[in-house]
Amino acid sequence: MTTIAAISTPPNPLAAWLVRNGPVLAIVVVIFATWEIAVRALNVPDYILPSPSVIAAKIVVSWQLLLVNAFVTFQEILLGFALSVAIAIPLAIAVVYSRVFERVAFPFMVSLQTIPKVALAPILVMWLGYGIMPKVMVAFLISFFPIVINAVIGMRSAEKEMIYLVQSMGASELTTFLKIRLPKALPSIFGGLKVGMGQAVVGATVGEFIAAEHGLGYLQLISQVRLDTPLLFAAVVVLSLLGVLLFNAVAFIERIALPWNRLATETAG
Repeated sequence: MTTIAAISTPPNPLAAWLVRNGPVLAIVVVIFATWEIAVRALNVPDYILPSPSVIAAKIVVSWQLLLVNAFVTFQEILLGFALSVAIAIPLAIAVVYSRVFERVAFPFMVSLQTIPKVALAPILVMWLGYGIMPKVMVAFLISFFPIVINAVIGMRSAEKEMIYLVQSMGASELTTFLKIRLPKALPSIFGGLKVGMGQAVVGATVGEFIAAEHGLGYLQLISQVRLDTPLLFAAVVVLSLLGVLLFNAVAFIERIALPWNRLATETAG
């Protein structure tokens, strides 16, 4: 009886999470502890390398300043990412269905991707001013390319035999796309979206480095000028947390939209 009860007892979610992520947490704790001890032992000044405890204290003291600027950067990231999705997915569909469009558009997209976005940012400022739009456009330019590439790869990964089969049964091109190509492409598309979200964070920050009056990137520049290194590191920490949050938001949407893909991954693991 006791054995049956033990078997039927559901596992503790917290214990399962600790077992899964315990080694990672241990490594992180060791790294920060070593950092803290080394800075204190070597008497490194805060303006060169603050300790984790100093950075944490700065986050607590300056939380309002960090929150206001993080919200500005958050807006820029979301708008740039949304614009990249709205343009990248239709571009990918056009590339898959039109060889002529592929030959015309792909060289242009590749050449645009190879241009350093820092070089484009001053041009965008001249065209769009010092408002939010230059940062949104830099985030868009950096993030849309991986979304296009992954979407094209995913749509072309559909088995031709399956496409020929449904078309032989009278399915239209739209039905073939919705029932065959799109479901097959969704895992690749979400992979591109996760990469694109990370790139959008980089793009918004780069745009703030060039011309901004608010945002975490702007706060980093001001902290550098004032030699307020703890605030500089605090802004980096908040920016990293923001990027992780947005990445996991996309991953959460992927788990909801593609439950079969998650189950297949867990089974394979």
